[in-house]
Amino acid sequence: MNKLICFLICLTIVIQGCNGQSTPKKEIYNQDFNWTITIPENFQNVSVEEWAKMQNKGADAIEKTYDEKVINRAKTIFVFKSDQLNYFESNYQPFDISIDGDYLESCKNVNNILFETFKNQMPGIKIDSTTSVEKINNLEFQTFKMKIEYPNKMEFNVMMYSRLFDKKEFTVNIMYVDKKKGEQMLDSWKNSKFSK
Repeated sequence: MNKLICFLICLTIVIQGCNGQSTPKKEIYNQDFNWTITIPENFQNVSVEEWAKMQNKGADAIEKTYDEKVINRAKTIFVFKSDQLNYFESNYQPFDISIDGDYLESCKNVNNILFETFKNQMPGIKIDSTTSVEKINNLEFQTFKMKIEYPNKMEFNVMMYSRLFDKKEFTVNIMYVDKKKGEQMLDSWKNSKFSK
């Protein structure tokens, strides 16, 4: 359930923005996953405080839909935005198959919860979703994509890439309205490297 919070933040993105600072093209290295990624130019760093507020709103949406308390164990790697409707986020959380169960089944359940929460919390929207397995730097990622069309014809795209690394679930979320910004984030993610 924990990765749902970050993903469902897009429920609140349309009505709220974050304050951040402009950043040039920036390379980030995460030692937990030996992962290097370059953040596109003109993306702003989102403050820890603002992201926490958005996570709480995402958790509230899940709790209202399923009447179940959400406990967030996710650790944020980074959060960047461009304008107020284009977000690039990565996190990880503990996942032990001996405790948490089958990983692929968990991904399927999370995808279903996300879809139903959007339908429940935002009546009047049209949603198309797809699931697949995609390779990034020769590693397979469980991929869930949603295209959400609002009654005003605005189109919001959400992409979640997840993979189990030993006992940690690693996730990259790409959320956008601006197709060009979406392509920049997707290119950045697809060209990132996991060293051994």
